[in-house]
Amino acid sequence: MENFRKESDLLGELNVPIDAYYGVQTQRAINNFKISGQLLSSYPDFIKGLAFVKKAAAKTNYELGLLEENLYFKIAEACDEIAGGKYHDQFPVDMIQGGAGTSINMNANEVIANIVLEKLGKNKGEYEFCSPNDHINLSQSTNDAYPTAIKMGLLHMNIGLVDRLEKIVEAFRAKGKEFHDVIKMGRTQLQDAVPMTLGQEFEAYAATLEEDISKLNNNANLFVEVNMGATAIGTGLNAPVGYATLCAKNLAQITGFPVISAPDLVEATPDTGSYVIYSSATKRLAVKLSKICNDLRLLSSGPRAGLFEINLPPMQPGSSIMPGKVNPVIPEVVNQVCFKVFGNDLTVTFAAEAGQLQLNVMEPVLSHAIMENINFLCNALDTLRDKCVVGITANKEICLNMVKHSIGIVTALNPYIGYKKSTEIAKEALETGNSVYNLVLEKGVLSQEKLDEILDPKNMLKPHNK
Repeated sequence: MENFRKESDLLGELNVPIDAYYGVQTQRAINNFKISGQLLSSYPDFIKGLAFVKKAAAKTNYELGLLEENLYFKIAEACDEIAGGKYHDQFPVDMIQGGAGTSINMNANEVIANIVLEKLGKNKGEYEFCSPNDHINLSQSTNDAYPTAIKMGLLHMNIGLVDRLEKIVEAFRAKGKEFHDVIKMGRTQLQDAVPMTLGQEFEAYAATLEEDISKLNNNANLFVEVNMGATAIGTGLNAPVGYATLCAKNLAQITGFPVISAPDLVEATPDTGSYVIYSSATKRLAVKLSKICNDLRLLSSGPRAGLFEINLPPMQPGSSIMPGKVNPVIPEVVNQVCFKVFGNDLTVTFAAEAGQLQLNVMEPVLSHAIMENINFLCNALDTLRDKCVVGITANKEICLNMVKHSIGIVTALNPYIGYKKSTEIAKEALETGNSVYNLVLEKGVLSQEKLDEILDPKNMLKPHNK
C-alpha cells in the first residue's frame, strides 16, 4: 500500500493515491459516480470558477479576521495557480453525481488544501495545518459555493461561445458580399416564390445569428447575482455578519465580472431561473443554426437531380458503394449537435423544476447540460465556419436559369395586370410548358418593352413604384 495514503471522514478510512492532491471525499465520489465519463477536469472554466470562488471566500474571511494572513496568502496563491491551468488533472469527479454538488465542492477544497500544505512544507493529508473544511470551506457550504462557481464558469464559457458566433457571422456576411450579384429564385414552402440574390440569402443567415449575440450576453448577465454567504439555505448560518456583500465584492474584483449579492438569499439558493433562461438562449441559437444547415444541404443538393445552386467544400467520399458521391457531412454533423442541444435544454427544464423546498439538488446534471451545450456549439460553429461556409461557391448559371424558367416571376405582374390574369398565365405556363414571358406577349397583355422592364430580376429585389 506504499502508493496510497489513508484519509478518514464520517464513513471511516479510505485509501487515496499518495501523490493525489484530492482527498477522501473526492475518492469516494470517484468510486460512487461512474456515470457520464465526463469529468470535472473536462471543463476548465468550471474549475477556474471554483478557484475564483475559493479565493474570494478566503479573502473575505481574512478581511473579517477569521483567517490568518499567511494561510490566506497561500490559499490565494493556490487558487491563482488553479485558475491559471495547473492541477486540473486533480479534478476527476464525474460531472453528474448525487449530493447537490458536494463532491465537486469538496474536490476543490481538498485540492487547494493539499497545495497549501505542500507550500507550507507539510505532507498531503496533514489537515490540522490547513483543512479542506475548516479553512478552505470556511463561511461557506456547497449550497452557495457550488452554484456560484457554476455561474462564474458559465460567464467565462459564454465569452468563448459569443466569440465563435461573431466569427461565423463574419463568414456568412463575407459570403453575402461575394454573392451580391447572383440572381436566384426565392422559395416558400419549397415552391418557387420570387427572385432574390444569393447574397441576400447569406446576409440573412448572418443577421439571424447576429441577433443571438445580444441574447446570449443578456441572459448570461443574470449569472452575476450570486448567493455566497447563504450558506446552506439562505439564512447565513455559519457566515459572519457582512460576509455576503463583501464576498460578492471580492469576487467581482477577482473575476472582472460585476458580481452582486442576491437581495434575498433564501430565494436565491434554490432558484435556477438564470440557468433556464440561458439554456433557452443556447436552444434558440441551435434552432437557427440547424435551419441554416438544412438550407445549405438543400441548396447544394444534386449535382444533377437537386437544386445545386451552391457547392459545399468536399470533405470526404460519401459512400462505400456509390462512386463519386460526396455528402454534406459538415452541415449534417452540425444538425446533430443542435439536436443534442435541444435535448439538453429539456434536461435543464426538468432539473430546474425538480427543485424542492430550500435547495435544488439537480444542479449537477443541470450545469453539465448547459456546459455541454456551450462546448458542442463552440465546436460546431468553428467546424461549420472553417470546413464549410468559407469554402462555399455559387453555381451562377444554374441560379439564373431557374429564375428565367420559373413560374414565380409572374408575381411581379400582379400590380400591372391583376391577380386573376396573372393566375391564368401562371396556370397556362404550367400546363403547356410555355414561359410566362412568351404567354404575356402572345396574349398582348403588355408590350415587350414594359414586360422586359417589369421582369428584369434586378428590379424585383427591392420595393419600387409602378
